[in-house]
Amino acid sequence: MAEDLETGMIRISDDVVATIAGLAALETPGIAAMSGGISEGLAKRLSGKNAQKGVTVEVGQLEAAIDLRVIVQYGIPIQEVCRQLQLGVREAVENMTGLHVVEVNVKVDGVMFKEETAEEPASGASRAIK
Repeated sequence: MAEDLETGMIRISDDVVATIAGLAALETPGIAAMSGGISEGLAKRLSGKNAQKGVTVEVGQLEAAIDLRVIVQYGIPIQEVCRQLQLGVREAVENMTGLHVVEVNVKVDGVMFKEETAEEPASGASRAIK
């Protein structure tokens, strides 16, 4: 976003929008984790941008488009979780940046469930299925 004012210009970087979207996504009930490919995970681990894992944004002067890759919790209707995800991310980005979000695309890369065995300690161990 770039906005000319009488006092100067305001620009919001793609990384800021991606961080806002990633944090809003993780706050959505039913979203277990963000998903990133092997190369994306390695690149973001090296650059310290883990809050942006699974998030791709295109930011223009007044608008933004967001792509999310997520892993959902098992047992929750995926379409409902994704609809809430789209609404929550759109609201967070628009409220914090003033940008108009034209689209929030969601790709579900996997399902995560907690294993239910008597031998496991109550540590909350979980496994993702892709």
